[in-house]
Amino acid sequence: MKAGIHPENYRVVAFKDMSNEEVYLTKSTADTSETIDLDGTEYPLVKLEISRTSHPFYTGKSKLVDTAGRIDKFKNKYAKFKK
Repeated sequence: MKAGIHPENYRVVAFKDMSNEEVYLTKSTADTSETIDLDGTEYPLVKLEISRTSHPFYTGKSKLVDTAGRIDKFKNKYAKFKK
C-alpha cells in the first residue's frame, strides 16, 4: 500500500441508536467530542437517530420517526394557506 494516503484518525468508534439504545462498534474516521465506556474501554461516540435495528424497512414495522418535529414545523409554516 502507498504510505501517507490513509487518514490518521481511523479508529474504533461506537455508534449509538438513540431510539432503541443499541450500540455498535466499528472503525471510522467520524469526528466526535463525546465518548462512551463499554466493557472498561472508552470509545468515541457518534449518536444516530435511526439505524438498521430501528429502521422500518429492516424491522418490518411501519412507524413514524419525527425526532426534530419536522411535521409540526411544516404544518405551522403553511397553516396560513389553509382554506
